[in-house]
Amino acid sequence: MSRFRKLSQTIWHCQYHMLWTPKYRYRVIAGEIADEVNNCIRVFSEQLKCEIVELNVRIDHVHILVMVPPKESISDYVGTVKGRTAIRILNKFRHLKEKPYWGNHFWSRGYCVDTVGLDSEMIRKYVKYQEDKERKEERQQKLF
Repeated sequence: MSRFRKLSQTIWHCQYHMLWTPKYRYRVIAGEIADEVNNCIRVFSEQLKCEIVELNVRIDHVHILVMVPPKESISDYVGTVKGRTAIRILNKFRHLKEKPYWGNHFWSRGYCVDTVGLDSEMIRKYVKYQEDKERKEERQQKLF
């Protein structure tokens, strides 16, 4: 299978590595919240005709490797996914709104995005296995 995707007049391979965090980088994305974030990102990406290569929802951030068609701007993609996910999370988990610093915001304002070129397999493995790496580092720190 070709690494390229097709639109009516275009063949493309636009892959992006992105990261964003909850407001104040609070460690709240766990359990049911993490499952809902994961599900929402997948559903909203599919609606935008974007293909998730890897997705890793961590307790204090989201890592995603995604193929975004050239007709979709990256800022629109991230804005849609973060905005619609925040609405769903805050409606489903109302206890998050009780804290005065949340307001109606779940995600922090910005995000990190990087284009992926020939290193896509390395970045894919990084996103996929980041959790294992962090666990190993935590175990090592506990030993010392």
